[in-house]
Amino acid sequence: MFRGRAGPVYTPTELSELVHAVLGLDNRPQARTHFRPLLPGQATVSSYTPPQLAKIYDFPQQLDGTGQSIALIELGGGFNQSDIDSYFAGLGIKPPKVVAVSVDGATNAPTGDPAGPDGEIMLDIEVAGSVAPGAQITVYFAPNTDKGFLDAITTAVHDAQNKPSVISISWGSAESTWTSQAMQSFNQAFQDASTMGITVCVASGDSGSSDGETDGLAHVDFPASAPYALGCGGTRINSNAGAITSEVVWNDQSIGGGATGGGVSDVFPLPAWQTNAGVPPSANPGGQAGRGVPDVSGDADPATGYAVRVDGQSTVYGGTSAVAPLWASLFALLNQKLGSPVGYVNTFFYDKLVFRSSSGVKEQGFDDITQGNNGVYKAGLGWDPCTGLGSPDGSKLLGAYTSL
Repeated sequence: MFRGRAGPVYTPTELSELVHAVLGLDNRPQARTHFRPLLPGQATVSSYTPPQLAKIYDFPQQLDGTGQSIALIELGGGFNQSDIDSYFAGLGIKPPKVVAVSVDGATNAPTGDPAGPDGEIMLDIEVAGSVAPGAQITVYFAPNTDKGFLDAITTAVHDAQNKPSVISISWGSAESTWTSQAMQSFNQAFQDASTMGITVCVASGDSGSSDGETDGLAHVDFPASAPYALGCGGTRINSNAGAITSEVVWNDQSIGGGATGGGVSDVFPLPAWQTNAGVPPSANPGGQAGRGVPDVSGDADPATGYAVRVDGQSTVYGGTSAVAPLWASLFALLNQKLGSPVGYVNTFFYDKLVFRSSSGVKEQGFDDITQGNNGVYKAGLGWDPCTGLGSPDGSKLLGAYTSL
């Protein structure tokens, strides 16, 4: 049950240049979680703790995110401190400080259902907190509406007490389900974050190139498609003795599962920093040129997923929901080492770390994913609309920043 509205919204003429959006007139659920459990009967090929994945992706060692604050935006559910204590005790890691912030009346309210929003929150906390246990994890709880979602983001961006340097968002939905004014307001909030040195990592969705829509068209997930966000896609990783043996696009749709979101935005034009990335025309009629999604990627297949604990149960989850906090924790480590926040990374990633020559494309700080598809889009050399620039090579990425 929710309250809706129809018809235009009017503002006084004298306010027309000041008002960017009028939100909160309806309270329909705006976003969905982007975590995926194993399918019934689906076997785990291998599962990883987040620190194991951080080691596989060569995140800088001897760093723990001390002095940093990672913001998590959550639109339902909650966490139990007992689960956090038990999970980190099992890893042999001191639990991070986890702070809950209420936005628009929403609170930390666990449902007791691991398959519900509790699963999203615990996945986010346990991934970010175990890779960067020295960082504070600040969880902003808000109602699942466009207004609540935006208010949580702006609260985090301007939180002078907790001062997050990284924001991780694992909720979203297809661009076609949003109003234009809401999308522009979110992107403006992310731009505000960039001016304050805050990096925004957003999951790109778990339903392939359709993003779960049934109109036969390709869709990208928002807010991952916002130009001032870093869209995070998904892969399937296989490893041996702590080293990657293969990494391909995550796509379990042939067995009724999920797949990484990605494609070309129908709303946002091609950013200047993606001009030379090789973003293809949209697969939709008209072949529009638009913002390519995602920007980066990481392990997201539930069959090679993350070992977590939710509502007293140990389980394995995948989904691009895990990739956003994984990248967020990497940025917390980089910020600690560098002594200042890396902030808005998109321009640096595309303009400084990707090199094109007659012999092909070379990247610094990423492992290029060249095999697989998410539906209508395929992986390939360099950036692609399934896994972006690729999965992280943390130490090389740190080296790129320290060499500036």
